[in-house]
Amino acid sequence: MGYILRLVVSLLVSLYLVSPVFASNSDYFSPEVVQGAKTISLQEAKALFDDGQVFVDVRNPRLFNRKHLPGSYHLDLKNGFDEAALTLIAKKDQPVVIYSSSVHCSRAYRAVALAVSWGFTKVLYFRGGIIDWKKATYPFKYAEGN
Repeated sequence: MGYILRLVVSLLVSLYLVSPVFASNSDYFSPEVVQGAKTISLQEAKALFDDGQVFVDVRNPRLFNRKHLPGSYHLDLKNGFDEAALTLIAKKDQPVVIYSSSVHCSRAYRAVALAVSWGFTKVLYFRGGIIDWKKATYPFKYAEGN
């Protein structure tokens, strides 16, 4: 019994140490800067969107399917966001805008850091994410029935 208890405690501690803060935690703010990437404002994101640059949404499938930026690619950070998948979407020297829900979500920050570590040189961190986009009343792609 002692082994099982130690294993459970060890797993819980490990999960606590490595788990991201969830988007619903309004006390959390994602870091403003990712070394090797450029943090962009809402206005810069809109200009890049209008210019046809690559946007990658790293939220979960349920949220992506509900609504997302038109033409954005979906690579769920927890299941599908890896170097090979990102390379299919953008070349390593091509601008790529990565976003998630908002400044209260760590997914975009973590995805941007990964992309930089894989050698992507023009990674753009849209920290405000879909919440800022919605507040500005910019266009969305909605799921059928929404």
